[in-house]
Amino acid sequence: MRVKICGITQTQQSVAIASLGATALGFICVPTSPRYVNIKQIQAALTPLTKYIDTIGVFANSSISQIRDTVIATNLTGVQLHGDESPEFCDQLRQALPHVEIIKALRVRSLEQLETTANYIDYVDTLLLDAYHPQQLGGTGQTLDWQMLQEFNPSLPWFLAGGLTPDNIVDALNQLHPHGIDLSSGVELSPGNKDLDKVALLFERLNSLVTAGNGEQV
Repeated sequence: MRVKICGITQTQQSVAIASLGATALGFICVPTSPRYVNIKQIQAALTPLTKYIDTIGVFANSSISQIRDTVIATNLTGVQLHGDESPEFCDQLRQALPHVEIIKALRVRSLEQLETTANYIDYVDTLLLDAYHPQQLGGTGQTLDWQMLQEFNPSLPWFLAGGLTPDNIVDALNQLHPHGIDLSSGVELSPGNKDLDKVALLFERLNSLVTAGNGEQV
């Protein structure tokens, strides 16, 4: 299972989190976010250690040229679209960046919204389900309605996000079977400042699931 720790802002923490077992690091490329990092900060965080894992830039309603320029400058392996991007936009981005993973995040608050994921199947590589918040795009600490996701089984791999923490991750994964999980505020001391003890505890809990036979190796 993929484990993405998002909202990385500090180079030393990116190295530590990669060492603890993360399979992906997320960098917020949205200037209004408290976890925003610029191109130079992303470049600094991508040390020799982190080149062995996925590095994802998170964008919201950015232009294709902005996304492409950031990816080219930083060698990010993936792009996460966390705004109101249409399937057509995702298709255009795929043509601009044919070798980069495209993840479409959707903030879900109803079954009707959940059904819109089908519109993106042909245009992205991965889906990500996050909790809806009227003002914030992500990192809110709010959880999704896991019951609503019981029958969710798309033809694409998908990440579960939204208020995940070391304390609720076992419960979440006993109920749902995503291909990956995405955590940000649930392993932080403050926005952008990760709590490495919480990250370590997360992997302890995940490994306990593997030992119990309820999960796959992370």
